[in-house]
Amino acid sequence: MVYTGRFAPSPTGPLHFGSLLAALASYLDARAHNGHWLLRIEDLDPPREVAGATDSILRSLEQFGLTWDGEVIRQSHRHAIYNDILTQLTEYGATYRCSCSRQTLLKRSGDTFYDGYCRNHPPPQDAQCAIRVHCEQDYPFDDRIQGAQQFSHRTEDFTLFRRDGLFAYQLAVTIDDAQQQITHIVRGSDLLDSTPKQIHLQRLLGYHQPAYAHIPVATNTLGQKLSKQNFAPALDDNQARQLIIRALKFLGQQPPTELADSSVEECLIWATHHWDITAIPKTTGFILEEC
Repeated sequence: MVYTGRFAPSPTGPLHFGSLLAALASYLDARAHNGHWLLRIEDLDPPREVAGATDSILRSLEQFGLTWDGEVIRQSHRHAIYNDILTQLTEYGATYRCSCSRQTLLKRSGDTFYDGYCRNHPPPQDAQCAIRVHCEQDYPFDDRIQGAQQFSHRTEDFTLFRRDGLFAYQLAVTIDDAQQQITHIVRGSDLLDSTPKQIHLQRLLGYHQPAYAHIPVATNTLGQKLSKQNFAPALDDNQARQLIIRALKFLGQQPPTELADSSVEECLIWATHHWDITAIPKTTGFILEEC
């Protein structure tokens, strides 16, 4: 199969340095393999979206020279597909309705890890419910950066459809990766524990399992992951070359000093030719807030 990677941001704000790391790593891995690099906007959660964020993301990627192949896919346009496949899983007997809230789980067990209560205690038909998938085991996998992964507990019966009427991330991303024929996924290590869940759905649905690589997550001086929720500053599109060089260093690459006087295009050409995913560290220290 032709190498096909992807970058899949959520439009909850502009791109920040942590976003750049994921975009750049996935882009370079695809281009180094003469592969395709696709762009997907994961706009499943309208209450969290920021007006104009999608346009801002597209502009930043263009300013940083990270050009994608084909059309931009938007998850908000794919609800009918998700619904059809959710219906298939229900007909297979792979799902069940669940009325438990996070508060209910905390009261019942002191934890938000789902205990499977509604498997044996079906909620009333008129109850507002999520839909969960049966999970009986964990799925170990080999990560190209983090190495062999074996989780200490079996994957919980995670949500495919939320109580508020929205499709859940795990369902949508698994379907989209399969239908876009994604062969390699390069993303942040904060999503490492999502991978067994997605592998579980891939096996239920007969999908090909992509190769996974999880880069270290950038943190601020407080040790918090750079994110929109933690007020990570937006990328300065006028500093594209400088930020790309900084991102390459974070990713364990060794850009030469002369790149400081190069164009963005020249930086990316060098980075593609010298890309070494084995040089990416599993973890890294904090970075400063001005990123």
